[in-house]
Amino acid sequence: MKNIIFDWSGVVRDTVTNQVWIVNHIFKKYGVSEISTEEFRKNWKQPPALFYQKYLPEGYNEAERSKLFQQLQLDKDCPKATSFPEVVELIHKCKEKGYFLAVVSSDFPETLLPEVKEYRLENVFSEIITDANDKLGPTQKIIKDHNLNLETTFFVGDSNHEIDVAKETGIKSVAVTWGFTSEKKLSAHNPDYIAHYALELGEIIL
Repeated sequence: MKNIIFDWSGVVRDTVTNQVWIVNHIFKKYGVSEISTEEFRKNWKQPPALFYQKYLPEGYNEAERSKLFQQLQLDKDCPKATSFPEVVELIHKCKEKGYFLAVVSSDFPETLLPEVKEYRLENVFSEIITDANDKLGPTQKIIKDHNLNLETTFFVGDSNHEIDVAKETGIKSVAVTWGFTSEKKLSAHNPDYIAHYALELGEIIL
């Protein structure tokens, strides 16, 4: 392993409580009943539009929904997301060992980039791509622009989408179980590796 592409929310950023709060406020806007954290993790999909299509009224405006999501993230009552400290520490270790590190995330730059500073990860990643609802194109771009060897490149994510993107681009996938998606659902997409906690992720990538 030489090159690692990280998803952000659910991998580096502990945001499930934050996300469920936002989702339920969006549901309220569209007259949809609240869901539990368990149901959220069971049914979460990437790109996010696939998740919302399951719940929101037919014909809803995805651009409007996305804008509402962004507004709710900045709401003073929205639960604050925090980092997974052990994962942040692991990223620093990877940097010290000379790994190529990048981020491909569907998060908005207004939230993700300040968190990079907050978590003291500035100048760690060679590239950070935000607002990537479909991560295939950005992942292919990073591989091409940096001439990455497919056999030594890994995508670390917490959803089916990162696993599928890794398969389609010919790189390895590492699924983590502490994020948005249940282990059962992740396993169904046959990732190359599954990590249940940060120490296990470290054992895989170091």
